[in-house]
Amino acid sequence: MLNNVVFQKKLHFKTVIMDSWYAEKNIMLLIDRFHKYFYCPLKKNRLVDDSSGVEDYKNIEKLEWNEIELKEGKLIKIKKFPRDYKVKLFRVVVSTDKTEYVATNNISQCSTDATKDKCGICWKIEEFRRELKQITGVEKCECRKQRIQRNHIACCMLVWINLKDRAYKCKTTIYNLKKRLLDNYLIKELKLPSIRIALA
Repeated sequence: MLNNVVFQKKLHFKTVIMDSWYAEKNIMLLIDRFHKYFYCPLKKNRLVDDSSGVEDYKNIEKLEWNEIELKEGKLIKIKKFPRDYKVKLFRVVVSTDKTEYVATNNISQCSTDATKDKCGICWKIEEFRRELKQITGVEKCECRKQRIQRNHIACCMLVWINLKDRAYKCKTTIYNLKKRLLDNYLIKELKLPSIRIALA
């Protein structure tokens, strides 16, 4: 997919933000070969070395952080990567009970807050994907023709945009807005059913 973006579509970009599932050696090195930056969270059990080979590899969550490293990140080597290949690792506190370790090949990046902002874009995309799937039923199209599938996806995206806009104006979530619409419909149907059932 990345080769397609670079060589066929020739889209101009300088940063790739990805999920931890894609934080794999070949993908990260490929992005680096394209002279692009990547930002990706690493899983807590990933083995890394921040001692320049003095100590053994250890899990990311067992790394020790001083005040400067918490603000500016630290250089590490990920196990099984080329010997001289280092990335910058940031300890990003997402919430009171969640901490992510974000790696980037942008060695000049020296702010945990800026890294958190970059990853925030990824979280917004993930939120969009989840809402699109749960609210609009985008995955429920059983048509085989690509044209009809694209039309279905486009319609679902339009529905999502409309619901998101209304939810923003009503100062509520998209989930509450949909629930309220269904509640109103059910109340109306219980009071005045559109299909009357005759009991014998």
